Amino acid sequence: MSANGESLPSRVWKVALVGARRGSSYGNLTHADPRFEIAALCDVNRDSLAAYQRAIGLPDARCFTDYGLLLGAGGFDAVIVCTPIPFHADQSVEAMDAGFHVMSEVTAANTVDGCARIVAAARRTGKTYMLAENTCHRPLFAEWRRLLESGRLGEPIYAEADYLHPIPQLLVNEETGQQTWRAQRPAIHYCSHSLGPVLMLTGDRIVRAMGIGAGTRILPEGGVGGIDVQVGVFETAHGAIIKMTRTQVAPRHRPIHYYHIQGTKGFVETDRLGPEPGRPIQRGLLYIKAEMDHTRQVEWPEVDPTYPEYATMGGHGTSDYHTLLRFLNALDRGTKADLDETRAWDMTMPGLIAAESAQNGGAWMDVPEA
Repeated sequence: MSANGESLPSRVWKVALVGARRGSSYGNLTHADPRFEIAALCDVNRDSLAAYQRAIGLPDARCFTDYGLLLGAGGFDAVIVCTPIPFHADQSVEAMDAGFHVMSEVTAANTVDGCARIVAAARRTGKTYMLAENTCHRPLFAEWRRLLESGRLGEPIYAEADYLHPIPQLLVNEETGQQTWRAQRPAIHYCSHSLGPVLMLTGDRIVRAMGIGAGTRILPEGGVGGIDVQVGVFETAHGAIIKMTRTQVAPRHRPIHYYHIQGTKGFVETDRLGPEPGRPIQRGLLYIKAEMDHTRQVEWPEVDPTYPEYATMGGHGTSDYHTLLRFLNALDRGTKADLDETRAWDMTMPGLIAAESAQNGGAWMDVPEA
């Protein structure tokens, strides 16, 4: 059964998993799903590689610490890229040029040039490229899509999409004091978890962006990744406004994604508490002017009960599993993925432009089209 409820004939797709840590989430799902086979594994960290190799029972000959050797060995159809963001562009492009389909973790790239090279490679090779933006596939957004498509909320005119997630221990090594790669990433770069669902639901794209935020009072040793708070404001092609707040260091427990969509006839939003541990329910508010006298409290599950038991093995409720199904459907059909290279650009580029804007005093800047 596909992610949209259709029955599809499916061959077994052989995948190479690149990055054994975050990659284990998708690895656990592909290992459990009979429509996939993990045919190769790659990680520069030998300990991580060996640990996950043992977990899935892969022979030594199919495990690599060198990405080039992995691609040269072949024996698979697609590469799932789950490495640090600075490697995404090179690894995605190299895989497509070598003849493989790609599902890449977010964000698509950490530079404008990297995004452009991914788009060019996908169009040049004809290979399926998909951005694994799992927040787009939380069950609550299926409900929000129905609300929007029914017209009950009217035309979307404003949205908020905040991601508040302190990770100071991932910016600076607590034992050595050395910065990690995340310290080189402005918080606002990591925008697809926030902007992705809004753009997916509205079918819109961002045409202008501005950003502010440069203070480093909380973690001054954290580089640009340690900027206290960054705020981006975005204008879409349909004339809507989106506001995004991002932090990687400001104290916040529980970390949250917050979403709000305001239409001409009402609004829907999540709460600012997030799902409780052990209770995978997202709460929120809904108001539709023609139907309600007051705002209503509502709840949405984080786990889709129609999926198999192993669907939660990737984490994030069943959104990782749904993400994998979207990739499977694109491979089966031989078509572009929903979140293809163009949508990957649309969901990544605004954060890069907003970060540049913040460096230039918050000036409005155009977001180019892919």
